[in-house]
Amino acid sequence: MELLPRSPAEFGSARYWDRFFRQRGQRSFEWYGAFPELCPVLHKYVRPRDKVLVVGCGNSELSEQMYDVGMCQDIVNIDLSDAAIRQMRERSASTRPRMSYLLMDMLQMDFPDAHFQVVLDKGTLDALLTDEEEATLAKVDRMFAEISRVLQVGGRYLCVSLAQAHVLKKAVEYFSQEGWVVRVHQVASSGDKQQFVLPVFVYVMTKFRKMPGSAARILEMCPEEQDRPTRVDSAERLVAAVMDRQHYALLCSQISKTPCREQLSLDLCDKESGKPRYTLHVVDSPSVKPSRDNHFAIFIIPQGRETEWLFGTEEGRRQLAASAGYGRLLTVALHREQLYEGMAGIQAELSGKVMELAPPGLPAHQQVPFLSVGGDIGVRAVRHCGSSPLSGEFVVEDVKGDGTCYFRRLIFLRNRNVVQSEARLLAPTPLPGQKKRRKDKKKPSPTEPPGAIDKSYLCCEHHKAMVAGLCLLGGPNALPGELAVLVVGLGGGSLPLFVHDYFSQARVAVVEIDPSMLEVATRWFGFSQGDRMQVHVSDGLDYVAKLAAEAPAQYDAVMFDVDSKDLTVGMSCPPPAFVEKPFLQEVKTILKPEGVFVLNLVCRDARLKESVLAALRAVFPLLYARRIHGEVNEILFCQPGPAGRR
Repeated sequence: MELLPRSPAEFGSARYWDRFFRQRGQRSFEWYGAFPELCPVLHKYVRPRDKVLVVGCGNSELSEQMYDVGMCQDIVNIDLSDAAIRQMRERSASTRPRMSYLLMDMLQMDFPDAHFQVVLDKGTLDALLTDEEEATLAKVDRMFAEISRVLQVGGRYLCVSLAQAHVLKKAVEYFSQEGWVVRVHQVASSGDKQQFVLPVFVYVMTKFRKMPGSAARILEMCPEEQDRPTRVDSAERLVAAVMDRQHYALLCSQISKTPCREQLSLDLCDKESGKPRYTLHVVDSPSVKPSRDNHFAIFIIPQGRETEWLFGTEEGRRQLAASAGYGRLLTVALHREQLYEGMAGIQAELSGKVMELAPPGLPAHQQVPFLSVGGDIGVRAVRHCGSSPLSGEFVVEDVKGDGTCYFRRLIFLRNRNVVQSEARLLAPTPLPGQKKRRKDKKKPSPTEPPGAIDKSYLCCEHHKAMVAGLCLLGGPNALPGELAVLVVGLGGGSLPLFVHDYFSQARVAVVEIDPSMLEVATRWFGFSQGDRMQVHVSDGLDYVAKLAAEAPAQYDAVMFDVDSKDLTVGMSCPPPAFVEKPFLQEVKTILKPEGVFVLNLVCRDARLKESVLAALRAVFPLLYARRIHGEVNEILFCQPGPAGRR
């Protein structure tokens, strides 16, 4: 039996619907959204004494159920299908005396103006607005005009819809321009993903008198998990918010049926601020043989450790999932702008949402474990927030690492998953005669001032490799007694500090373009200048060019550890101008004949990387590379030695 129309235009045809309902018989046809799911939203906007008009009622049971539960009983149902109206009259004639069914076209209704407090539409707008052809849009305008005419001021037009983008945008733009308040509710799902994948929405358009002038439009979104609506500033933002919900529903449906071939990532946002609160990664391990107890687990990444290789890279998370022994591991990263009430609070907050991401085959009522390192959520204390025209917004924060160590980090918020600089903190030492803290006393809070910076320790593996490059100096025997080093890029100052402290004869010049970074390094990372350490606030390109012209061959080592501010380039370190051949020639000019140029290269673009290496080889006959395990960083050691040597 063929119940679908031959073309979308037939959805607006009385002949099609007569044939549809005759063929379907007495079985009710619900477009979407069962009454138990719709009831919580309808109950907010339909009062028992309201006079309600249902447009395009078909043979849906919605009106009957609203009548039977006492939500309201003064209900008028209209449809252009005579077959549907006759069916519904027969079903309700003796049991629902206050409810009526009329054969009427909603585009040209016979009711007087301001006759109803509520107009209810379940799927009718979706059926009419099948495309954006001129004739279709004209029909929709007539539908909206008639609904507006028959509604009283303060009345509500409730439209149950799947919220296709063009349908939602049309409704929002029409009624908001008329001065109505527009709110979109997501209907809570029954949890039966097999029945219907896409979420159902209810548009609530409340009629107000149109005010003269350009009054601000009121547009609101009310997701299923919160009662309070969120105000949005444009129809485009409202449509985008609904589309996010639709994409999430499709994602949940997809991964509930099949394993993920690739790791999926999504953000869960704070209800009040709208800012990301949790970042989730769904990691499936096909190698794990499923049993009753190892289908699914949640792993809470301790605060401040989300940038570590094990938690911050695809390969790391893959290894974490395999070692945990679960078929699907959901990793959860916590955001620095948010406050969390311990592991129990996070578990209570996430327990309902994460089950929407459960794998196929999860046994019913299976308890899903929450895992972490050491059983806690870690420690993160933001010490300083700042902003500069060159580096943008940044934070300095203290985090607890693996074990008992604490670290101080500099993070540029434009690339918040990358640690710009890091230093280990020394544990506070008691003063002479000061008693140690008793075990039963209150422990220090994470916000207490930490110990000093441990300048003897290099946290970053690429910094260790860069320092190791100094072994290439001074021929096969030893480093030169006096060492002249130029470092371009200060950050927190760990690299130049280490060279200064461990090479007692070294004279270190640092070039930093952003004066804010010098202040951060000095105040928060223990950096200081002196006879053997000088910082020049300047563009590294200009500084090197000036040296090449005025004072060539003066440095034993030149180190570039400078990030790119342009995130659109496939190379985040250094900026492209620092590896162009003319500038590399200037770098070679300021090096001594046996000197070494050390470059921290972070490049994900294979072609761009090859061009960088080609430029380096054209200038420096000797080129060595050291890859950093688990990171994109590659340290390049370049020397102006005789051609042909390797």
